[in-house]
Amino acid sequence: MNTKKQNELLDDLLKNCKTPEEILGKDGLLKQLTQKVVERALEGEMNEHLGYKKHQKQTITSNSRNGSSKKTLKGDHGEMEISIPRDREGSFEPRIIEKHQTRFDGFDEKIIAMYAAGMSTRDISNELKNIYGVALSASFISNVTDSIMPEVKAWQNRPLESVYPIVYMDAIHIKNRQEGPVISKPVYLAIGINLQGVKEVLGMWIAKTEGARFWLNILTELKNRGVKDMFIASVDGLKGFPEAIENVFPQTQVQLCIVHMVRNSLKFVSWQQRPEVARDLKAIYSSATEEEGRHKLDCFAEKWDDTHPTISKSWIANWPRLSTFFDYPHEIRRIIYTTNTIESLNYSLRKIVKTRGSFPNDDAVFKIIYMGLMKASKKWHRPVHNWKAALNHFAILFEERMENFE
Repeated sequence: MNTKKQNELLDDLLKNCKTPEEILGKDGLLKQLTQKVVERALEGEMNEHLGYKKHQKQTITSNSRNGSSKKTLKGDHGEMEISIPRDREGSFEPRIIEKHQTRFDGFDEKIIAMYAAGMSTRDISNELKNIYGVALSASFISNVTDSIMPEVKAWQNRPLESVYPIVYMDAIHIKNRQEGPVISKPVYLAIGINLQGVKEVLGMWIAKTEGARFWLNILTELKNRGVKDMFIASVDGLKGFPEAIENVFPQTQVQLCIVHMVRNSLKFVSWQQRPEVARDLKAIYSSATEEEGRHKLDCFAEKWDDTHPTISKSWIANWPRLSTFFDYPHEIRRIIYTTNTIESLNYSLRKIVKTRGSFPNDDAVFKIIYMGLMKASKKWHRPVHNWKAALNHFAILFEERMENFE
């Protein structure tokens, strides 16, 4: 059909439609057209199956039409009743509307998109009822979102690149009621920056408590999935965590997150004194050299130990792994001395889960976190800022290890 005839047909169909509701509404023209097109397509499939058209003389097969059955589909335009043709032998298998199919027009994708945005199953049910007039149970919506679990598992077990110059590791805590009382469970996340400078979520894991032993299992899994080397691991101050990294990747240098250290230090300080203490701590980690930074730490201790002795004590105890970034030029320092990369991701994930009181099980947590990760990672197409300069320094500092993976 040429464009002119198409336009004439559309004009004829639309001439009696005065409002958008009459065209796009749940009982509008578009829904009626969709229903008719689907039914005509099903008739075409039956013609092909039997070898002759409706009302045409039957000469090819002993099989024949046997009326139709009704099926209600849930789709973009609400509930839509479709007539499905039947044959006497029961051998007809429609393709456009398969047996047991109850959704149409990307309906599942709409449910999954709303779930990924942080809406609860009840919120989704109410929204679909308001828009399309379709009443869906929470269990129905849960079953739809469960359909992505094979995708989640495949993603979690996918092969990884052999080297990541920088890997960030942290955890976000989510309320879970799988085993009775609601408890706060950590969801472990690892983000790698590959040789192209692009961020990549390496995986996520759930455990009852955050501990170095579980991190050891995670690191072993990363190694089994193909990671042979990571130059620098930027992590929080979890006890035993650095040792777990060095056990699996003995050449990896560990950088404790400066932001975590500052945050933990300020817990012991009154609101009135926090700005001054924060400035004095910044003088330590913004120093040009490790020697200068250690001197500033001594000055901090001399000034604040009388009132806040635990702060300098913690920084001195952790200094060997706090000061790692001093070994590197500015282009690398700004990337590794904080886990802000993973902290910003955690912030976006918390926005998704904050509307929910708790999750019924680990799979429900995995679903929502996976969807949030996929949404966030769509923006990760470009290398991190000033990556070429950082990569040049890595090529000099880790020349042998870089050559092993070229």
